[in-house]
Amino acid sequence: MSVFLSYVFLGLSLAAPIGPVNAAQMDKGIKSGFFHSWLLGLGALSADIIYMLSVYMGVVRFLETPFMQTFLWFFGFFVLMYTGIETIVGAGKVVLSKHRQPESGLKSFMSGFLMSISNPLTILFWLGIYGSVLARTASSFGTAELILYSFAIILGLIIWDITMAFISSSFKKLLTTRILSVISVFSGLSLIGFAIYFGIQAVKVLLNS
Repeated sequence: MSVFLSYVFLGLSLAAPIGPVNAAQMDKGIKSGFFHSWLLGLGALSADIIYMLSVYMGVVRFLETPFMQTFLWFFGFFVLMYTGIETIVGAGKVVLSKHRQPESGLKSFMSGFLMSISNPLTILFWLGIYGSVLARTASSFGTAELILYSFAIILGLIIWDITMAFISSSFKKLLTTRILSVISVFSGLSLIGFAIYFGIQAVKVLLNS
């Protein structure tokens, strides 16, 4: 049981660092509430699971080719830049009303999914982290344990997703409209910052290939 919990904690630790998904999830919770923030995180989680399966099946070698890396860096640049600008533009629309504008749950889900699936750092991240987990678990345990501990990592990610959605949606009730708008602008600038970094990395890979 202690080993299982350690892998759950690993999942929490992997999700915790501030990144584009966390920034977008915070903004989504403030503007649209718990459900949409949770869906955005769920979309990102789905992308994480796909990369975990890719590492498990060895498909990640194809994703590491210069062409795919360049494509993903550029794709990530456009996704994050668009989301960042949209976040800043919508910052002034944050209202402390219980009546929120209707928004598509699918849009929230796909926003998180595209943000995570287009992030080359996610590939390298799961290759290094999950790859080492695979190697260690495979050498000491069987397939059943590997599946169990993989589920523990995913459970940690789910717990973080729910926590972020709860915290961000709670901010809407605790803070003023002005402060919420400032947080949204900060989230948008953070996303644009990540986008610029992605664009620079894309150019570097393109020039070196």
